[in-house]
Amino acid sequence: MSHHCHDEHDHSGGGGHDHGEHDHSDDVTPALQHSLYQHIDFDGVNTLNEETSGSGKAVLKKTWAERLDPTPEVASDADEQVIVQVPFTGQVKLHSILLRSSASDAAPRTLKLFINRDDVEFDAAAELAPTQTLELSQTGDVQELAVKRALFGKVTRLTLFFEDNFGDGDEEVTRFSYLGFKGEWMALGRAPAQILYEAAPTPTTTPSRGRVPMLWGVGLGAGAWGIGKRADQGSGKGGWALEEGYMHSLGVYQGAAMMRREKAP
Repeated sequence: MSHHCHDEHDHSGGGGHDHGEHDHSDDVTPALQHSLYQHIDFDGVNTLNEETSGSGKAVLKKTWAERLDPTPEVASDADEQVIVQVPFTGQVKLHSILLRSSASDAAPRTLKLFINRDDVEFDAAAELAPTQTLELSQTGDVQELAVKRALFGKVTRLTLFFEDNFGDGDEEVTRFSYLGFKGEWMALGRAPAQILYEAAPTPTTTPSRGRVPMLWGVGLGAGAWGIGKRADQGSGKGGWALEEGYMHSLGVYQGAAMMRREKAP
């Protein structure tokens, strides 16, 4: 299993170091890249076998800056197993899971992932084949758990089944205090579009054989809409016609512009 720890350094004893000598702000930018935090449907989050109602949602609502805060935390209730069901506001390509637990026996050991199912409770989780199984570390660091991206390219709902902990049956409570996700988000039911709106020549103009190559632009946007417009410049024997088309879709817009020479009759 491939995973990376965002270190929470030990500042005690000879193996530690002065906190003032290390700037933890360096950890922020890489961790926030591709964050799916704003694309979690928090109202739809459901946690099974949590000791405190709403604790799973509260842990998910922690920002990266709050990742080392010990509370709120998820603690299991009847036994060591916990299920967290996480819907997203669109379709995501999941890259990795961020998790912080502890170095105690209450740290979760085995995490099974299921995608796009709303029927995964404990009986089903024990019988169904997971999309992927991750073996976790017994650490207080934030673990970044990479998933097999080919299996998680169209995720609308992710179920996390924390199957056991490091207590080997002697610890009935599983605990973790931070949970996050990294990946790419797309709006549901939409697809990126490339479109060029080209106005027909007016009766008073005759296009020449030569054309300027097409120009493309790509950037971020939101919603879905398209417009076409035409602007003629110049006078006398010839002028330039600028035709543009834009399409906003999936939070991405792509624009195209074509220029062509026109002659007056």
